[in-house]
Amino acid sequence: MTLEGKNIAILIAPRGTEEPEFAKPKAAVEQAGGTVTVISLATDDAQSVNNDLDPGATFSVDKAIEDVSADSFDGLIIPGGSVGADTLRGSKAVVAFVHAFFAQAKPVAAICHAPWTLVEADVLKGRTVTSFPTLQTDIRNAGGTWVDQEVVVDQGLITSRTPDDLPAFCAKLVEEFAEGKHAEQAASA
Repeated sequence: MTLEGKNIAILIAPRGTEEPEFAKPKAAVEQAGGTVTVISLATDDAQSVNNDLDPGATFSVDKAIEDVSADSFDGLIIPGGSVGADTLRGSKAVVAFVHAFFAQAKPVAAICHAPWTLVEADVLKGRTVTSFPTLQTDIRNAGGTWVDQEVVVDQGLITSRTPDDLPAFCAKLVEEFAEGKHAEQAASA
């Protein structure tokens, strides 16, 4: 499966994004021939974490959230990490950016704590998703159905629970990004 010609956005918080949940999906898209644009709250380098508490690697940021539009991308990856996900969902610009992908029927992949941004973007009504288990009440309260599965695909929305699920998550996000728009994705926007 190829992602040649596809431009995929990936979010990263200034601090607190889970390193493997950022690095492995990014690498999967690049290995499939896609281009990845790293987006954060500012263009300063971002510091990742491992297991939410241990310092991880530093990553370069390509664009600040205020300088991008969903119009420029074919898909979106939202990594987890409880601190990083909470930081991202606290940004009105990030929430609007995420919502725009749904409104435009473009595929979105979210892992671990990342569905918090989907809750904030109000795009989970009628959707079936998975996440880190502690988010299940938030997801249900937002109108979604939470299930405990390695990877869930619901009309262009790809979700997984933890870094252990990354092989299945990465395979499915490449597949969904290659398929392109899913008209049903816009129904929850």
